[in-house]
Amino acid sequence: MSGQAHKEMYFHGDGISLRFGGVTALSGVGFHVRRNSLQAIIGPNGAGKTSLFNVITGFYRMDEGEIHLDGSRISGLAPHVVSRHGIVRTFQNLEIFTNMTVLENVLTGSHLLAGYGPLDFFLRTRRFFREERELRERAEGCLDFVGLSAHRDLPAGQLPFGSQRLLEIARALAAEPRVLLLDEPAAGLNMKETSALGGLIRRIVDRGITVVMVEHDMDLVMRISDRVLVLNYGEVIAGGTPAEVQKDPAVVAAYLGEE
Repeated sequence: MSGQAHKEMYFHGDGISLRFGGVTALSGVGFHVRRNSLQAIIGPNGAGKTSLFNVITGFYRMDEGEIHLDGSRISGLAPHVVSRHGIVRTFQNLEIFTNMTVLENVLTGSHLLAGYGPLDFFLRTRRFFREERELRERAEGCLDFVGLSAHRDLPAGQLPFGSQRLLEIARALAAEPRVLLLDEPAAGLNMKETSALGGLIRRIVDRGITVVMVEHDMDLVMRISDRVLVLNYGEVIAGGTPAEVQKDPAVVAAYLGEE
């Protein structure tokens, strides 16, 4: 396989179908995400975007189809196994621990990488202390990256909403993802916060992390995405660069309705 072909096939799914009884949530969905790129997934409410994320991360078991990351099949694996393959997500609704400090929240993400066992924990071995120190340093680095270092000891529930969004991203980064799935990261943010978020997401891609983002803010999507996939009623109706998708008649019809 050529280097370009390998890049094209880095993270992909084919023929993904998901049904709940007689309701079809996804029908033959396919996606192909290049390494170190930002792929946005858009579509009207109920198009199947979050269902696709839930399938990718193992929370839903698809009825048909396959998903591969860098040559390894990940479809059908349990969520914690998918995470260990390097696929980490944030959620549409904030999922932070409000009574824990900002730093402690990020540490919950980095502990996915802990290599010590129960015996090391209970005996407080040298390995335990070494790895805990390394995990803490990684968590602090993630807080610095998103601009929350000054709030590390603050209870997470006291952060403004926009900062809580950044905290969730920092926690996901602490798990050292190969692919980061962002589920509506701009939801609830004002224009200034959304603009700053766009810059942060591009910096994440620049760090060598592939990002797949579900988002309703079209200005943000069209400004920062490399490619865009459009879903409607559980099917792919378009895909391409932001400029190509904006001009696609099927996309215009899905959002605005046909005359």
